Amino acid sequence: MLPQSAAQLPESLQGAVGTASQLLRYTACRLSPPPSSWNNDLIVKALPAFWLSRGPLAWLLLPASLLFRALTALRRRLYQAGVFKTAVLPVPVLVVGNIFVGGTGKTPLVIWLARSLRAAGYRPGVISRGYGGAADVVLEVGADSAPGEAGDEPVLIAMRTGCPVMVGRDRVAAARRLLDLHPDVNVIVCDDGLQHYRLPRQVEIAVFDTRGAGNGWLLPAGPLREPPARPRDFTVINGARRAPGVTGASWQMMLEPGNAWQLRDPGRRMALAPLCAGKQVLAAAGIGNPARFFAMLAEIGIEFRQLPLPDHYGFEANPFAGAAADIILITEKDAVKCRLEPALNRDARLWVVPVTASLEGPLTERILERLRGSPPA
Repeated sequence: MLPQSAAQLPESLQGAVGTASQLLRYTACRLSPPPSSWNNDLIVKALPAFWLSRGPLAWLLLPASLLFRALTALRRRLYQAGVFKTAVLPVPVLVVGNIFVGGTGKTPLVIWLARSLRAAGYRPGVISRGYGGAADVVLEVGADSAPGEAGDEPVLIAMRTGCPVMVGRDRVAAARRLLDLHPDVNVIVCDDGLQHYRLPRQVEIAVFDTRGAGNGWLLPAGPLREPPARPRDFTVINGARRAPGVTGASWQMMLEPGNAWQLRDPGRRMALAPLCAGKQVLAAAGIGNPARFFAMLAEIGIEFRQLPLPDHYGFEANPFAGAAADIILITEKDAVKCRLEPALNRDARLWVVPVTASLEGPLTERILERLRGSPPA
């Protein structure tokens, strides 16, 4: 007997159908990327299994996926034909983004890129959507900004790079405001924004991780915002040289952990191995792919229990209250929020694990060559 309403469907299918209908309503009306109100974190948690294989549920949603693909291609062609206008900015723009929904490692790459540009003599600034923040206007972000307003990743970028950072849903408005306030900036790095075609760009970098292109299908039947063969200047794979479904030349990025620092006393730093030796260790991560953080710790021989948290987790509720652990390892992204919660900021068990992106080969030189000599993408 067929179900008479969505409430009679299995829970996972209810989520899939809801996601599909929301996506199609929006794209049919606006021919724009999914809105900020669309909860990517909820989608990632509701639909992980069939996004990585072509099972029955993925096939059920394939017609919606094909429609989304057609609308996405139409929107891109309308920009290419000049029907929709791309803005003009007085400085070059490098966009670091992803095609796979959710976290793939963009933020460490943005930090690496900003530092590399500065080392090459540029004066970079960074713009971002500010996911996880609540601000509806263009907002300048500093190391002491509230992540609840600006977003956790932009605050982390400001802390790690010292570059001027601006957030806003309208990337063009954010870029213009950045240049108004910091006229010395001569190159802009955009954290996310591959699908924000109104923003001009000289270089596009797409970031994947070991999940590659998943099942290779677009939303909602798969995890992709655009086809995996979408043109771009560079492809970076976080954690591997190759990834399933990702074709063409690519560059490997590895995230290397540094000495941990104590959240209560940031001046206190220790190597992870002696810090964790003989201790009960809990590792927690509120990032797009917590398994990546856990795998990194396991690779260096740390024994620990895992506590995956939703991406952009706010820490208003203390997830460590009553946890049986001597040491709690958290990510830098989570630390920018934990430091503002008194119960967490005073917890001597919390140690932050910083990571630094390491990229193989002369990627910096290739990016600089493209930046200096290429027309807009």
